[in-house]
Amino acid sequence: MLSIYEGFFSGGARIVHSDVVMGLQEGGQLHSVLSLNGEMYREATRQRMEDDVCFRSLTGAGIPVTSLGRGHGAPDAVDGFTGPELAATARAMAGADVILSLKEQPLGLLNQAGLPRRPVVVCLHRSDPENQGAALDELRTAVADGRIAAAVCCAESTRAAYAAAGIPAELLHVIPNGVDLLRFRPDHFRRTLLRTSLGVPAEAPVIVFAARYAGMKNVPLFLRAARAWLRRHPEGHVLMCGAGMTRANAGLREDMAAAFGDEAALTDRVALLGVRDDMEVVYAAADVVSLTSSSGEAAPLSLIEGMMCGAVPVATDVGDCASIVAGHGLLTPLDAEAVARAWSEAVERRDEFTPALTLSRERFSRTRMIAAYAALIERVRGGALQATHPTPNPLPEPLPEPLPEPF
Repeated sequence: MLSIYEGFFSGGARIVHSDVVMGLQEGGQLHSVLSLNGEMYREATRQRMEDDVCFRSLTGAGIPVTSLGRGHGAPDAVDGFTGPELAATARAMAGADVILSLKEQPLGLLNQAGLPRRPVVVCLHRSDPENQGAALDELRTAVADGRIAAAVCCAESTRAAYAAAGIPAELLHVIPNGVDLLRFRPDHFRRTLLRTSLGVPAEAPVIVFAARYAGMKNVPLFLRAARAWLRRHPEGHVLMCGAGMTRANAGLREDMAAAFGDEAALTDRVALLGVRDDMEVVYAAADVVSLTSSSGEAAPLSLIEGMMCGAVPVATDVGDCASIVAGHGLLTPLDAEAVARAWSEAVERRDEFTPALTLSRERFSRTRMIAAYAALIERVRGGALQATHPTPNPLPEPLPEPLPEPF
């Protein structure tokens, strides 16, 4: 199997896909990864492939990772690929039975004439395909050309959005995101460790915002809510992590100045942690994990990881957030005061939500997710799912239930 990435940069989709690839390799499949770009500049952060935690995890697991060597500013138009780049892609594809495309962006490469014909499984991680630029057109082209054997949707909202955008419903298969339950779990030692390192008292309420610095994440709304909440809770602390969540980001500094205004002293209790590779520690230190996104979300990984570590989720009603949060936390409108009130309520009711969070662990299991991916890929490889769909396929047989992971 060959996975093709646009590039390596901090984000939930790359984390999920890389975890799936490693899990499938553990299960006996042979995988490799080809990245279009050797470095990316996103969220005010230059991110080299070799520095990325997913790259290090994949290569550490013995999975070969290569790159076409593109960098920031390389042409990405359909006719922008060079002869050597296409030759390198053809070599990478030659030994693969199935191609996995991480989101739609790599399809601009796979749609090039002359490349080997292999069934493609495209993995979709958003609920707003129309906001993906030319990528949606590339997906439509690949479908019309018979290249797409299946599309994995990480959420029901993803399936609905892509069906509405004209992707044939029989291609769309929902496999919800899952996480490693041994890694993401409540842990008092981790909680104490991070709080001590940041100077946060053991009993102080802590809100975590784990997101990249992107418009869809609605960082200004989160910061306005943080001002309102910190004003009410002088003992409270806010942790922000992800690409661009550092004081080196001029855009974030401007957002903070606009949100806090004449109460800039409140930002002394806002810790900007940037990209972390120990999110299980960050979440364990939190009482609430929050998202204030206004668009694009499907099944946000930060909510799931935070929940599995015992943090109460508070999110806006975007993508599948409502079904993820239901019974485990709170939904909020796109209003700073409402978000701040929800954080206070979530902290007060944390003990009440804990049993539901514990009982939901199997639902969000990595084991279940990888078993579903493996079954779908085997059906594609065996020809049960063809890259050309003249008539709708029958519904697949239910997947066997994997053994549950330990709590």
